[in-house]
Amino acid sequence: MDLVEGVGESSSPPQSFGSFSGNEIVNDVYNRLVEIGNEEVINHPEFRDQLEAHFNRFPASYALDINMDRVEDVLLHQKLLVLAKDPVNRPVFHVRLLENFWTRADVDDCEQQELTEVLAPSHARDQEVGLEPCSQLEDLNLEVRRNSVDKEGENLGESSRRVDVPDMPIHEVIFSAIDKPKLLSQLSALLSDIELNIREAHVFSTIDGYSLDIFVVDGWPFQETIALHEAMEKAISRSEGSWSGSSSHSISAIQKAIATQAHFVDAEIDKTSLKIGEKIASGSCGDLYHGEYLGQDVAVKILRSEHLNETLEDEFAHEVAMLREVQHANIVRFIGACTKQRPLCIITEYMPGGSLYEYLHKNHKILMLRELVKFAIDVCKGMEYLHNSSIIHRDLKTANLLLDSQNVVKVADFGVARFLTQGGVMTAETGTYRWMAPEVINHQQYDQKADVFSFAIVLWELVTAKVPYENMTPLQAALGVRQGLRPDLPNHTHPKLKELMQRCWEFDPGNRLSFSQIRVELEGLLLEIQDEAKTPNGS
Repeated sequence: MDLVEGVGESSSPPQSFGSFSGNEIVNDVYNRLVEIGNEEVINHPEFRDQLEAHFNRFPASYALDINMDRVEDVLLHQKLLVLAKDPVNRPVFHVRLLENFWTRADVDDCEQQELTEVLAPSHARDQEVGLEPCSQLEDLNLEVRRNSVDKEGENLGESSRRVDVPDMPIHEVIFSAIDKPKLLSQLSALLSDIELNIREAHVFSTIDGYSLDIFVVDGWPFQETIALHEAMEKAISRSEGSWSGSSSHSISAIQKAIATQAHFVDAEIDKTSLKIGEKIASGSCGDLYHGEYLGQDVAVKILRSEHLNETLEDEFAHEVAMLREVQHANIVRFIGACTKQRPLCIITEYMPGGSLYEYLHKNHKILMLRELVKFAIDVCKGMEYLHNSSIIHRDLKTANLLLDSQNVVKVADFGVARFLTQGGVMTAETGTYRWMAPEVINHQQYDQKADVFSFAIVLWELVTAKVPYENMTPLQAALGVRQGLRPDLPNHTHPKLKELMQRCWEFDPGNRLSFSQIRVELEGLLLEIQDEAKTPNGS
């Protein structure tokens, strides 16, 4: 559960949701719909007010994204969001061919002719859909072109966008579903499953829990969309049960999952001995509280019952089983869990220093070199222990690195960790986009070296006190990384730290260091720093 970045890796920094004031654009859209004789507008006098209400619930960027040559897209968005209200329909999707496609960022008046429209699922296509007010939307707008980042790691900015005429059919796929953590990972994995490449994406999340995600893709070799629609339905059916946002698991299912680790000591706590104190963090599906259990300070992570679904309950059971397996000075100590009644919760040692993410970014803390290296060594020790135990964390980031009262860093959050000995194919796009290794993004086989890549981004954060790719959305950063994008190397830091970053974020996992090698190098650097401090002119 991510307690820093909101709705998992699909979130942008928090935005305020004031009323949309772009009445001129609303008027332009309405007048254009009247001009082209759209019956929904002409036959419904109240439509103008409904249209304004629709735009009022979007950020201003949504209105700016509307192509006036295709204003009927607004009606399509409304319909998809309405269809998504019914759990039976989710995810609703729409597929069409774009002809003579150019990115919207490159050309103002692009010719994008719709040849075929398909609303899915098929049983919903002929339903009469009324206009239902949508909640205010948060724009996670993304405009990224393939090949817009060269192999040298050029930034994905205005200067790097370039126009290229597509050499294969370009399709648009629009999804609407319940918003949830890792939704973008799931959608991009779905597109990858049928070998589609994302060329451009426009992502909007509603504050009442829905998502409107527009992808421009290539990779489907045919212009017709019927077969693509069928392929999409098959891909969705393979992940059936994970779209509704409602729970299909019972408490007994969670207990069964935990019971598979029968050789562990029972982790169930006496809930009557647990006292819940102040809330210290909040995430998309749960909250973190300061509490007391049997006279000791504890952290209590509580999952909100209304947000429980199959994925979250699986992660909960898995995290409990994983936490009971690990014990190290640089791993957050597990105390117990409540698995037999709701709300479900996990109790760990209380870490009064909070997360490294907060320490760096909320406090705008610039670390001294010695402190920085010490933090990095702590992370390495914890990760070295995990890897020696055949465990891959898969979501290493500063939000999951916590500080105790002595500023010792400990690795936390094992919701998506797994044993390498479990067998099977590793799940693609597990983790958080800004810290994710390219082989994970690319749906390739991966191992513990994916954690090493994430550590390189953590090390970069420690050096710069900045959020990785802070001017990009998470998905935009991921698309850049798989093309070779890396954070800009800071000029002011120690050359050995620069070299470590570069060796740890190598594209080829085989060229990355192990955590034992990283630890040795960092410990050597720490000795150098300490020796220099002892000299008369040392810093």
